[in-house]
Amino acid sequence: MENTEPAQSPGPLSNHHRAAPLEFRNVTKVYPGSSRPAIDNLSLEIPAGEICCIVGPSGGGKTTAMKLVNRLIDITDGDILIDGQSVRKMNVTELRRGIGYVIQQIGLFPHMTVNDNIATVPKLLGWDRARTRKRAAELLELVGLEPELGKRYPSQLSGGQRQRVGLARALAVDPPLMLMDEPFGAIDPITRERLQDEFLRLQELIRKTVIFVTHDIDEAIKMGDRIVILREGGVLAQYDTPENILAHPADDFVASFVGRDRALKRLSLHRLSDLDLLDVGTPNGEPRLPESTTLRDALSVMLTEGDEVVVTKDDDGKPTGRATIDLIQDSM
Repeated sequence: MENTEPAQSPGPLSNHHRAAPLEFRNVTKVYPGSSRPAIDNLSLEIPAGEICCIVGPSGGGKTTAMKLVNRLIDITDGDILIDGQSVRKMNVTELRRGIGYVIQQIGLFPHMTVNDNIATVPKLLGWDRARTRKRAAELLELVGLEPELGKRYPSQLSGGQRQRVGLARALAVDPPLMLMDEPFGAIDPITRERLQDEFLRLQELIRKTVIFVTHDIDEAIKMGDRIVILREGGVLAQYDTPENILAHPADDFVASFVGRDRALKRLSLHRLSDLDLLDVGTPNGEPRLPESTTLRDALSVMLTEGDEVVVTKDDDGKPTGRATIDLIQDSM
């Protein structure tokens, strides 16, 4: 029935090159035949240009909440607003074309080249060949892939490369909103960390509003400006910044979900450059770390090396100060 809807203005989704705020307003989803909601009266606001990670146990409705946004699943009650406009009133085709979508399985078309995969939505929107080709080249560079890879097929790429192509495809028409469903979950840990870092770097450039579903609380803490924690049954347990969730969990469920090591997790949110560093003094063989090193990693180095001090260094390798275990502890 969705394809028979009358064409409507795509509203905020036609206004590219900027992020759009997103609001869940008393959203409930009950699947046919179920006696309980999958999402229960969910209300929250995600500011434009922020990454919001959704986590929770199995049955918490993480993916359901995300799929309600682009109407892959219909809302039972309540509403979702993109830049103040109801998704229930938008033409579903225009809605989906205006939202970037990245999934764990990537979903590239195997019979199409990388360039053609990236160009999928631009072609649907009627972009001419020159504009489409130029955009594909721009996006390959943006996600860190060599231009010649555009002529290859997905089967000729590594898992990490395919995931980058999936990201490029989601960015093709410069959407104001992106949905990411465990996008790095099927990749080896080393590649996963690199892709996380790469996406955070990209986010500094593109500043999209992102809903990022993950089962990994550590990934949510690293990636998210804000975190949604859902209980079983799709009930909101806490919605806040990673710092506040770790420092002030709303209840025992949240405290248990984020883990007993939440003090250590908080250290991953801060860097040596955030400390009031001591004078360099006379070097005495202490480990040297970039100022951008997280406090958690710095503490790990101290414990591994058996040294209570590390020397910080700038991008040129010049010593800039000293950090001690006591300084790290006082920062908490």
